[in-house]
Amino acid sequence: MSSFKDLLVYKKAFSLAMEIFEITKKFPTEEKYSLIDQVRRSSRSVCSNIAEGYRKRRYQAHFVSKISDADMENSETQVWLEFSLKCKYISNEIFSNLTDRSEEIGRLLNHMIEYPGKYS
Repeated sequence: MSSFKDLLVYKKAFSLAMEIFEITKKFPTEEKYSLIDQVRRSSRSVCSNIAEGYRKRRYQAHFVSKISDADMENSETQVWLEFSLKCKYISNEIFSNLTDRSEEIGRLLNHMIEYPGKYS
């Protein structure tokens, strides 16, 4: 594997972040600098932390730290999605789809944290 872009978890996280970007275009404009900004930033941070960690994968402690940060951002994204649901900006179906995908990303990230040697 030559690039973080080849990682399944990165591909899934990037796809989720892009879908969140598209969905949040329909949110009310008063949410532009709050909910929209927060959910977009946290979902994108998953990807950037994966990329940063992968570039430092020779140093397992640093790698695990960055992947742990990605997992934290992924969890934050789930919170913002729940707010989006409760504010009625997304349907239950969209929420379930996005949350299921985020949980899968979390499982993949946790595998990386548990077995960092497989990624060096």
